[in-house]
Amino acid sequence: MAKRVYEVWKGNNVFICGGRLIFGPDARSLLITISLIVVPIVIFCVFVARHLLHRFSQHNAGYAILVVTIAFTIYVLLLLLLTSARDPGIIPRASHPPEEEFSYETSAPSGGGRHTPSLQFPRTKDVMVHGMPVKVKYCDTCMVYRPPRCSHCSICNNCVERFDHHCPWVGQCVGLRNYRFFFFFVSSSTLLCIFVFSMCALYIKFLMNDDYPTVWKAMKHSPASVVLMIYCFISLWFVGGLTGFHLYLIGNNQTTYENFRYRADNRPNVYDQGCVNNFLEVFCTRVKPSKNKFRAYVSEENSRPPIIGSREPEPEPESTSEPRSKVEDDLEIGGELLKISRRRTSGEVDEELGGRNSTGMHSVVSESELVSRRRSGTWEISQDIVGKTQPFTGA
Repeated sequence: MAKRVYEVWKGNNVFICGGRLIFGPDARSLLITISLIVVPIVIFCVFVARHLLHRFSQHNAGYAILVVTIAFTIYVLLLLLLTSARDPGIIPRASHPPEEEFSYETSAPSGGGRHTPSLQFPRTKDVMVHGMPVKVKYCDTCMVYRPPRCSHCSICNNCVERFDHHCPWVGQCVGLRNYRFFFFFVSSSTLLCIFVFSMCALYIKFLMNDDYPTVWKAMKHSPASVVLMIYCFISLWFVGGLTGFHLYLIGNNQTTYENFRYRADNRPNVYDQGCVNNFLEVFCTRVKPSKNKFRAYVSEENSRPPIIGSREPEPEPESTSEPRSKVEDDLEIGGELLKISRRRTSGEVDEELGGRNSTGMHSVVSESELVSRRRSGTWEISQDIVGKTQPFTGA
């Protein structure tokens, strides 16, 4: 039975739902990320938001706090799923290196002898981006030239377009097709932290206006609010700082990988099109479709000849440094055959001549084949050798 692409996938990804959802190899870390979001929200709804339901009598505004909290949390979890469960922009692997990039270069050995054509393969090449040359590298694992801004993720074992980084918190690479959702996830998490922190502080303020006149007494009455405020304050440093950093990257049209790797090079950023256009490129362009059809059936590939044999090497030029011609090789081989034949006893020769079978010919020819293979690297026997072996076959 034919298998689907996701079943024979060579990367380290994890597929569920029949290949409809693709995760990184560290997808289990998603459980930690989800728990870090859901558990504090459950505590907030039970110990804080529930007590705020009737604090705003006009239009029952207290219920809006609970509804907004639940809806906003679902929105954050949906962004997390869109970031981690989709193709980040994986470049399909090739079944063989690009043959059009191969070239043959003839070089003579240092000790003289025949010229040997060697296979040359460029490891980098230049492409034009916005009128400026950009070097792209060849990936030995995927057997493709990586497009500009593409990099191979060692964790997922894939080449990813516009590779930003591999995020262990979402268990997936962040690249061309999920960077927008990743930024929305981080920024929305920042807003959720601010919202929960503000509502907890508001609840403590209400307690101080009622029966708990001091902050200390109000905090002792609602320890959950204190814990949530501390948790949100710490988380805000992480997701808030990450949001600010990615706002800077988007404004300069950089990726995290480019920022850390090329920071000290002082090279011009050929992708920067101005702050406004950079933001429009990230948030207002259509997400490109995946280049991989994970649920498609694998087609049987036709057997291909070896790459070296796919193109004829350049003819070997004449060498003047003592090359051995084919005639000289054949003459020397013929002499060795004569020596071999003289070692045979006269009785063995008579038996071979009288029998006129193919056994004797096979014995002589096999020795000539061994010598011929050693000298010229081919299985062919020259006509000179055949002529020398005819007296022993009774021809």
